[in-house]
Amino acid sequence: METVPNFSEGRDAAVLERLRAALSEVPGVFLLDHSADADHNRSVFTLAGAPEPLVEALLSAAAVAVESIDLRRHRGAHPRIGALDVAPFIPLRGGAWADCLAAAEAFADELWARLGVPSYFYGRAARREERRRLEAVRQGGFEGLLEAAPRDPARRPDVGGPRLHPSAGATAVGVRDFLIAFNVNLRTAEPAPARRIARLIRESSGGYPAVKALGLELPGQGLTQVSMNLTDFRRTGLAVVVERIRREAALDGVECAGSELIGLAPRAAFEGASFEELLLPPSTAERILERRLEAAGAPAGSLD
Repeated sequence: METVPNFSEGRDAAVLERLRAALSEVPGVFLLDHSADADHNRSVFTLAGAPEPLVEALLSAAAVAVESIDLRRHRGAHPRIGALDVAPFIPLRGGAWADCLAAAEAFADELWARLGVPSYFYGRAARREERRRLEAVRQGGFEGLLEAAPRDPARRPDVGGPRLHPSAGATAVGVRDFLIAFNVNLRTAEPAPARRIARLIRESSGGYPAVKALGLELPGQGLTQVSMNLTDFRRTGLAVVVERIRREAALDGVECAGSELIGLAPRAAFEGASFEELLLPPSTAERILERRLEAAGAPAGSLD
């Protein structure tokens, strides 16, 4: 199976190295990719392996996050509720949803027992229908949940709590299919175009199916960004959203400044469009999941 933990740290190189080491030093775990963004103040790691070593690697990195990341002082463009903000489990070919669910529950139990960090289950792991969507779990962010969780039964964690960890918050633990985290940058510091476009394309506002989108500011670059999660690239592909964003940005007199893939994506996600057409650099070829699995010596064949 695969797991893609997201940590609320994208600036401190020493902390990022400690997280990387914690995730990669467990035997049987293959660290396939990692990236960090200073404006988002967030890092994303992609791992593959068997359930037990993956859970141990996540717990080791979670201990680093609890020790090193204080959300009371954290600032960044990306929404978050925890130092280890998100920990999804994804089945690779031959993997079973039941194995991912068991791993998610084992991880959440140990995260609370060892580190005092509560968890919310989302996606296929959700215990409440209203928590299936990650954005619903993260509503109000760390600050909002810190106040609401002890008082409101509807906002209490699924494991641990009812109070959040005072500095490390809570972790959203999920089971899901492949998700493509994909951003298109706009050559303007004015946030209105990115926010308008995000509202047009996201499913929750009547846009494209399986698309989640936010309009974010990137003050460190003088740009703005349409930040997206494509939860099913077979329903809405990369080429569709890129073309729509280019068209809508042009209506505001704004150029696209390129796009970026966060983490890895299956080879099938790029069929039918070149990297150039997707505004991606040629080096994106190295971010294809199957290629990374093969290079790491992980069990190949990997995807449905």
